[in-house]
Amino acid sequence: MCISKRFNYNSSMPMPYAANLNLDLTLKRNAHLNLHLTALCKEGQLKEALHILLTTHNCLVHCSTYDKLLQVCISKKALSEGKQIHSHINQTGFQFDTHKLLQNTLISMYNKCGSLVDARRVFDQMTERDLFSWNILIAAYKRHGYPLEALTLFNQMQRTGIQPDRFTFASILQACAKIRVLEQGMDIYQSIMREELLSDDVVANALVDMYAKCGSICKARELFHKMPWKNVFLWTTMIAGYAQNGFVEKALETFKQMQLAGVKPNSTTFASILPAYAKMGTSEQCMDIHQSIIESGFLSDVVVASALVDMYAKCGSIHKASELFDKMSHKNVVSWTAMIAGYAQNGFVKKALETFKQMQLAGVKPNSMTFASILQACAKMGVLEQGMDIHQSLIENGILSDVVVASALIDTYAKCGSIHKAFKLFDRLQKKNVVSWTVMIAGYVQNGFVEKALETFKQMQLAGIKPDSTTFASILPACAKMGALQQGMGIHRSIMESGFLSNVVVASALVDMYAKCGNMHKAHELFDRMPQRDVVSWNAMIVGYAQNGCVEKAVETFKQMQFSGIKPNSTTFAGVLPACAKMGALHQGMDIHKIIGENGFLSDVIVSNGLVYMYAKCGSIHKAHILFDKMPQKNVFSWTAMIAGYAQNGFSSEALKLFEVMKHSGTYPDHVTFVSVLLACSHAGLVDEGCKYFNGMSDSCCIMATIDHYVCMVDLLGRAGYLEESLNFIIKMPIKPVVIVWMCLLGACTVHKNIGLGVFTATLLFELDPQNAATYILLSNMYAEVGWSDDVQMVRRLMKDRGIKKIPGCNWIEGHKMAHVLCVGDRSHSQT
Repeated sequence: MCISKRFNYNSSMPMPYAANLNLDLTLKRNAHLNLHLTALCKEGQLKEALHILLTTHNCLVHCSTYDKLLQVCISKKALSEGKQIHSHINQTGFQFDTHKLLQNTLISMYNKCGSLVDARRVFDQMTERDLFSWNILIAAYKRHGYPLEALTLFNQMQRTGIQPDRFTFASILQACAKIRVLEQGMDIYQSIMREELLSDDVVANALVDMYAKCGSICKARELFHKMPWKNVFLWTTMIAGYAQNGFVEKALETFKQMQLAGVKPNSTTFASILPAYAKMGTSEQCMDIHQSIIESGFLSDVVVASALVDMYAKCGSIHKASELFDKMSHKNVVSWTAMIAGYAQNGFVKKALETFKQMQLAGVKPNSMTFASILQACAKMGVLEQGMDIHQSLIENGILSDVVVASALIDTYAKCGSIHKAFKLFDRLQKKNVVSWTVMIAGYVQNGFVEKALETFKQMQLAGIKPDSTTFASILPACAKMGALQQGMGIHRSIMESGFLSNVVVASALVDMYAKCGNMHKAHELFDRMPQRDVVSWNAMIVGYAQNGCVEKAVETFKQMQFSGIKPNSTTFAGVLPACAKMGALHQGMDIHKIIGENGFLSDVIVSNGLVYMYAKCGSIHKAHILFDKMPQKNVFSWTAMIAGYAQNGFSSEALKLFEVMKHSGTYPDHVTFVSVLLACSHAGLVDEGCKYFNGMSDSCCIMATIDHYVCMVDLLGRAGYLEESLNFIIKMPIKPVVIVWMCLLGACTVHKNIGLGVFTATLLFELDPQNAATYILLSNMYAEVGWSDDVQMVRRLMKDRGIKKIPGCNWIEGHKMAHVLCVGDRSHSQT
């Protein structure tokens, strides 16, 4: 019997040798394909690798090869190619479910390439997930700006029994920091302690950052000091935390300690410390840190260079900022935005708008912060039309949904006096967060709708949005303006419950609120209880005393600040100079002028503006003029201070001449500039010129008239004897006339002895403000001027019956007209 019959061998079947040979060829072909694809991946030739993958059939691609291909997609941010590889995996019948590593790489690829939806889809399809799978998706949600979803995933992961590691904790702490959920962050801290991961540098760094960003700087500091080791990242996080929470001096002190500890700052350290120098550094200190950056070799870093531009701009050295910006070899959107914001903040609005156009011509696409900065310029200039043009551009570019941009636009409308448009935009927002609510509240406060601000604050809380430190700092001025001490004290309690009392901005706003409500005792008590005081805290107290007319206390506090070792900054001088100005304390002002020179702040435009204002207000117009002429840079505040000084001291002709020079210099006047110009016209009796300037505000400068401008116009017409025209002007006003408007008319009736109109105006004032002594005094004076002694006695009896007393030495009408005209000292302070 032959062998084939014995084994029942079917001759049609291939011989075992042939089968082995076929298998061997297939294996070699598969190996060759995978090696070739791997080689292409190493060279980064993704398109060539993808072409071979998609055109080669009947070959087995290894899991590791797919992984390498996806890693190249990650490095190149090649989403489309990544999707094609994913599709190939599914079509070839690859046992995808059994390869967890490949599934994790796919999630990572979709995350890094910007498709969070696809990353989540792969994650949801996994039959089994490991810690790495959860970590990738939690980090993805945090990275793409969905911190709440990241926290939800973290809770789900724990319910499945998977224990978090150092990377999980780092990601979830960053998510807590983004939405400022301190309570949940503290719960995670307890978990970290149980897992004994506090010594891990990544976790410790994330914890310090979380505490700082949630406003609990004391906890951040406590944890920082507990660390037996401190690397550059931990030092940098602590420095950034101090700077972000307003503890500028502590940030600078920590930066010095870091260097003394032998830890060299990196580019992020410099980028974090520069905002602190921007807030309180002298021009000399700014130049020192600039030199350190050059020596460290970080000046070519675009992030550091952009932060330097921002620092010089915020310190008022706009020329230095511009010089540095022009020398930058590479400019990104951050650099351009820093320069635009710098021009806007320093009052060079025209330059801000020009730079915005140059940026677009350079092919750099504006981001949300750029639009926010250029909108700030429009807001400062009060150019409603240009703000509306940008609004249209935002709609066309689909950026209006960005909360930063929407908030900036609301702010622009509010600052341009169009509070109705601001509310309309706010009302249409589909999603309102703490930022949008806060901007709307601030808008109402800025426009004098303080009751609406308080109402909106309540609505925000009813909507379940927790106020942050900025919200509290914005709503407190509403209480201050209303003198609503009880409501302010209620908000004080909420601040304590929310844990924001340690925030220097909030504490300063509280001091300001108590001061403006006349409770300087409480303001001082709060100031004394502050665990730490920086330059901002002291500034708030100095301004508080100045606003209450306690010039001696303001100057005394200024001296105490110096004795405590806190160096004054531009805001300090901008706060104390108006105190001297308001009380006419010329000699004290001159002493402070000397200190300013010694501290190197004479070149600071904000401080120089305050000095010009102080000298002008104290009647030393010659010194104000000399100082103004010596200023290397002048912004809108500088010009306005000098024009106002001339107007207030009776030099109307010089005020109007300077206004024309200002316009030719390329600096746009703002609404306060026009108030000063109209005051000059009023004092000189230049009715036609005053009317021309009033009409020109909206026609040529796009500035909407405010109540201040209407007061000036009524005063201008009344002083010149145009009483009937003045009355008609009031009747035709588009806004409701307030007491000061009618008071101006009554004063003019007294001067020009128009008894009929005077009595009519006084009757209106009795209805509007029956307890106002000035109405009775002006009416009595008017009767006395024409010899109506019986009527004089009648008015005096009326005052006595109603319990109204004249305040000795108080010229009510002039004082209130000036209060409606200008306070450049306060404006100088607000520039910071």
